[in-house]
Amino acid sequence: MNADVPHRSAPSHATDRPGDTSPFALGLLLRRAHWRAAAVMSEALRPFGIELRHFAVLIALVNQGPTMQRDLAAATGTDKAAIMRVVDDLERKGLAVRKAVPGDRRARAVEITPEGVELFDAAHVTADSLAERLVDGLEPGESEQLTALLTRLAHPADGAS
Repeated sequence: MNADVPHRSAPSHATDRPGDTSPFALGLLLRRAHWRAAAVMSEALRPFGIELRHFAVLIALVNQGPTMQRDLAAATGTDKAAIMRVVDDLERKGLAVRKAVPGDRRARAVEITPEGVELFDAAHVTADSLAERLVDGLEPGESEQLTALLTRLAHPADGAS
């Protein structure tokens, strides 16, 4: 063992179990929570024939209006090739369209269609009761507290990443 490295009597193994003090524990817990939330939201979207990756793009289009594909990739944390496939899927389903950008012959902006807005709204209604399952075990007020804490973690005030 290197003399410069402090010796630990009991090495900490990263887990996602309650009480883990590993420096990786928070990230692992967030990953497990994401998987659980994604499963519930996927269940809500299944009747509409779309996946979370499609819905993430619809969210961006509803919030931002017509958006360049490269900006959709950034907004959804998706690479350029994957965002192209998602937009292709949405176009085939009639939920979004690509339109020419005035002044740039090569650029295309993606825009949600009226059918896409209708699906977006209907999915929210369906997801409402399912989302409640995610927070069933929390005490009154804890759901709001969790949302506030995750919002601060995901969107730090100082812009740090």
